[in-house]
Amino acid sequence: MANVNEMGQALAAQFRGLNDRHPGQWPLAPRVLCSIAVMAAVVGAGYFLYWGSQFDEQDALAQTELKLRDEYKLKTAQAVNLDALRAQKSQVDQYVERLQKQLPSKAEMAALLSDINQAGIGRGLQFELFKPGQVVVRDYYAELPIDIKVTGNYHDIGSFAGDMANLPRIVTLNNMALAAGKDGTLTLDAVAKTFRYLDPEEVNAQRKAAADKKKAANKS
Repeated sequence: MANVNEMGQALAAQFRGLNDRHPGQWPLAPRVLCSIAVMAAVVGAGYFLYWGSQFDEQDALAQTELKLRDEYKLKTAQAVNLDALRAQKSQVDQYVERLQKQLPSKAEMAALLSDINQAGIGRGLQFELFKPGQVVVRDYYAELPIDIKVTGNYHDIGSFAGDMANLPRIVTLNNMALAAGKDGTLTLDAVAKTFRYLDPEEVNAQRKAAADKKKAANKS
């Protein structure tokens, strides 16, 4: 115990009178302690002023590496199935092409309206109303509603509806309502809708409108 006290006193004595002496002349214990403090300060300052940002950058690069690895695995799987994907795309393109062929062009709309009218007359129906409405332009096609009102017997009206479904162009009957007359005839009120693909000018107009809308949304 006496030795420990003596060692403590000797160590404390080394820290006395340091203000009047040059650090190079300090005893061993103060110099070691001062060196440790300076080293700790340098390490702390280096971490906060330099190494901290390096560690953050390392973490960000590690996350980027994981993301790139996932993208590489995905693209590798796609590359392995490239032939199947190309075949699938070809099938989709053929399907879209078949659908587009069922859509008349702007110049063919008059002929299609005549086909609808002739389908009703050919079934012996009496047209009381045949009124094309306002064209509605969608993203990739235009829609033309036609208000129709025809009178005839049950079977002829049913055959007329079947004829609409069998036209080479797409025509749908919507909002159908049947009413029976006093003489036993039926009156069909409906909205026939037909569709056409957009011509190049309309496509450009649609793209410009979409771009202007996006630009206005970004400004707001």
